[in-house]
Amino acid sequence: MKILFFIDSMGAGGKERRLAELLKALSTQKEIEFELVIMSNVIHYAEIHDLGLKIHYLIRTTKKDIFVFQRLYHLCKIIKPDIIHCWDSMTAIYSVLVCKLLCIPLINGMITNSPGKWIVFNKYWLRAKITFPFSDHIVGNSMSGVLAYGVANKKSHVIYNGFNFNRIKNIIDRDEILSQISINTKYVVGMVATFSKNKDYVTFFKATQLILNQRKDVTFMVLGHNTDSIEAYTMIEEKNKQYFRLLGTKSDIESYVNTMDICVLSTFTEGISNSILEYMALAKPVVATTGGGTQEILDDKKTGFLVKLSDPGDLSEKIELLLQDEDLRLRMGTEGKIRIQKLFSIEIMLERYISLYHSIVSKS
Repeated sequence: MKILFFIDSMGAGGKERRLAELLKALSTQKEIEFELVIMSNVIHYAEIHDLGLKIHYLIRTTKKDIFVFQRLYHLCKIIKPDIIHCWDSMTAIYSVLVCKLLCIPLINGMITNSPGKWIVFNKYWLRAKITFPFSDHIVGNSMSGVLAYGVANKKSHVIYNGFNFNRIKNIIDRDEILSQISINTKYVVGMVATFSKNKDYVTFFKATQLILNQRKDVTFMVLGHNTDSIEAYTMIEEKNKQYFRLLGTKSDIESYVNTMDICVLSTFTEGISNSILEYMALAKPVVATTGGGTQEILDDKKTGFLVKLSDPGDLSEKIELLLQDEDLRLRMGTEGKIRIQKLFSIEIMLERYISLYHSIVSKS
């Protein structure tokens, strides 16, 4: 069996991490061959190069480069894949025509979020409407995402992100990380998320400053693309800036998460968050915005707290509750790790993808 994986880039991000982990896991499966097609030179996950797989670069000269169709078509004529598995909406657009022309089954993996409501003619809405009818299988990483996109049951599959526990075997010592970034407060509260319109950093920063009005024994750490931007810094009151560490993109995320006493995800829309998987795998209590796939990972009041959308008061209240109760933090963290091991392991994700691939090839 030969699979061609097609993704826009391999930068630091949720779907990129998920594909990187899947490729590593599939490399142990002798009956499956695979190659990677990427439309960018960016590869954040260096371990991809260690797999020895063929990587084909179809770099776009413009955002909607029509010549990618032609180049992908000729590449598939040479490789002759049994399946094309695309990972985002733009690669789905390029894949559908090629797959139909060459009679290659297409797995459309563009569902990675769970919109609360659709803006008609939004680019993702349009790309879903264009590509779903021509996709043989549509995979979402959350049930809420599949429902939000309105995918027909006979085509839809929900395969949760899988956490690879090997990632936390050699993390950097907690005290070393804290020393590197000059944190000496009793507590650390953190959030790992790209600084973008889909992540509600406004609410997060408002909540943190409500807490700092009452206590000064906590440092707030944020990691992710653009979290060290000027725009992010302007959200913090000048008097409180000493209690924040805005760290930008980091490669050893697990080591930083390990320093946190409480982990937060304030967001507007989410599928299955890799950040929450990381938090829980490292036995951290979680406070996250309700809605989307988050409710499928986090067991409210057992592994953490779900809070109202864009409500800094609710968010600060739940963080404060955890700061005051060490036993509660430990209990929720332990329950969270157990939940990830049972439902969201890399082994479960691998098993479900392999089962899907085999079912497609057997039907073909």
